[in-house]
Parts: sequence; C-alpha cells; structure tokens
Amino acid sequence: MSATSTGQDLIQRRAALLAAEPHLRARDIAARLGISEAELLALGSETATVTRLRPEWPQIIAAVPALGRVMALTRNDSVVHERKGIYGALEGGPHVGLIVGEDIDLRIFFTHWKSGFGVSERLKEGGTRRSLQFFDAQGVAIHKIYETDKSDAAAFDALIAQFATDHSPLGIAPAPERNKPLADSEIDVTGFRAAWDAMKDTHEFHGLITKFRVERLQGLRLAGETRAARVPAHSLRATLESARDRNVPIMVFVGNPGMIQIHTGPVSNLKPMGPWFNVLDEAFNLHLREDHIDSAWVVSKPTEDGIVTSLELFSKDGTLIATLFGKRKPGQPEDLAWRDIVTGMIEKEAA
Repeated sequence: MSATSTGQDLIQRRAALLAAEPHLRARDIAARLGISEAELLALGSETATVTRLRPEWPQIIAAVPALGRVMALTRNDSVVHERKGIYGALEGGPHVGLIVGEDIDLRIFFTHWKSGFGVSERLKEGGTRRSLQFFDAQGVAIHKIYETDKSDAAAFDALIAQFATDHSPLGIAPAPERNKPLADSEIDVTGFRAAWDAMKDTHEFHGLITKFRVERLQGLRLAGETRAARVPAHSLRATLESARDRNVPIMVFVGNPGMIQIHTGPVSNLKPMGPWFNVLDEAFNLHLREDHIDSAWVVSKPTEDGIVTSLELFSKDGTLIATLFGKRKPGQPEDLAWRDIVTGMIEKEAA
C-alpha cells in the first residue's frame, strides 16, 4: 500500500469513485487508487464481509467440489475467462495441481499464490454473492470462484470459516524484473527447429523454449513459416465466427503465472462491445480486448497423434494473451475442420 495513503484515505477515495462511477470494477478501482486489487479487497467494505484465508491453497481448492456449481474466473491484462461447472478432484502435488473435467479444467501453479480471501458481498438488488479470490505476491488476481444460483451457500460459508485466519499484514512485493531475452543471433536456431520437429507431445514445447533460452514469441518468429506463421490480429474474431458457423468445438486457454483455465466445447453467442470481443454463452464467457492483440500466429506442432494446430495471441510486450486449439484428447488426431479454419487464415494472409 502506498506510504502516502492511509486506509481511511483510500476508503474515502474509493467511495468517491463509486459515487461517480457505480459500475466500476474492482480491478479498475484499484488501478485508479494506485494499489493492487488484493489491497483494495483487504480494505474491507460496508457492503461486504471479507475474510482472509490461510495459505493452504491445495486444501482449499480440494474442498471446492462441495460448493456445487460455481463460476471459475481466470484472467490476465487482456482477457477474462469465465466457466461454470462443478470442480472435480484436485490432482497433482503441493506446487502444481490440476483439475480435469468437462466443465472446469485447470492447471494450477500454487507457488505463485500468496494471499486469498473469502468474500460475502451484499448485492444492491438484494441477496448475497459469495466468492473465493486468490492473488499473487504483487496483489494481482490469479483465480476467483463465484457462487451461482446452483451453489451450496452453506457450504461456501463453511469453507470460508474453516480456512479463516486473522488479518495479518498483506505484504505486497514489487514486481520482479523480466529477464532480458537473448538476441536472435545468440539462439541455436538450427537446433531449436530440429528439436521442434522431434516433439512427440505439445506439452514438450515449454521445455523446448526453456532449453534453448528463447522467449515464446521469439521462438515463433524463429521457427520458420512451416511451423509458425503470422496472421492478422483480427484472426481471433474470424476463428471464433468460423467455429460457431461450422459448429466446430474448440479449446480456449487463458492464463497467468498462477493458473491456466481451459474451455472445451462449442461457442455460440459472439458479441463485440467496444474494444472487447465476447463469447456470452450460458456456461462459458470470454471477454478479450482485441486492441491488445499485437500479433497472432498459427502454430503447428508434431505429436504422436499427428500435427496439432493452434492460434496464439500476443500483446505488444510479448505476453501470451490466449491460445486456441480444436477440441482433442490425447491419443486422438486433430479435428480436420479446426485445422481447416486456422490454416485458412494463413492462406488469406498470403492471398
């Protein structure tokens, strides 16, 4: 929290902001106040009960299935991914966990989780909305779990009470410095391409870029057009529209350092709203800032099941915004209808 801002000062400034802009979201309020979203939540509120949670993240997530149908939310600076469903059993260990289900599909990196809150918010229209909210060392949101009309409210309250702790200082850390990437001339491009062609599984790609000390976007630039081809930034919209029109089920990956959240299935209700392009389906919502897409790439990776093709979106600073695949399970070849949609983007660009 800013040394020049007391808690009471921040509360008063927050109240003034909300009086002027009552629909302002927490992330934007925090940015206007010059604090993190976790700090904003820790201030408390007259309209919400905020409870700090013990840092027992795997145990908390393992208890979430008892809440019933909830809404899982994961975001980064450019996109919000919301998926409704019931959490399945937590697998993995204390550092990396996963939940694999038809509705809720998560890859969890607990080492980035630093604070958590249980929130019971009184709504203007009446009633209460409960949530669990988790943040990194900088107070940036990693993952949120919201009550729905099919959740077990009593189970929500019991979980929050079970993991409640005293309000200890939040301890927001400065953002770590990004490692300076190697110059293209320092990369073993020949070796990188050979290792790419030798991949047996798409999950090997992370190890590949680590081994060759290449950043993800840099790796796509250096891979050669047969492996990664740049396509127009508007390819996201065109891809989602084609998937809808052809009824092709897809996978949408959105993440941050502490979480990757995946939607698998069709998309139907697509709606642009200002700079945002949205999927507004009953179980899946996506809100993506199209103006944040600096580059889009169609990427082809070899696997034991054949080529797997993805659309990858990057911001101006090289951060991965989102990745789209065709619906596929290990051991199955890629849906050729999906491949036709994304490779068609390359053909349009070349025309």
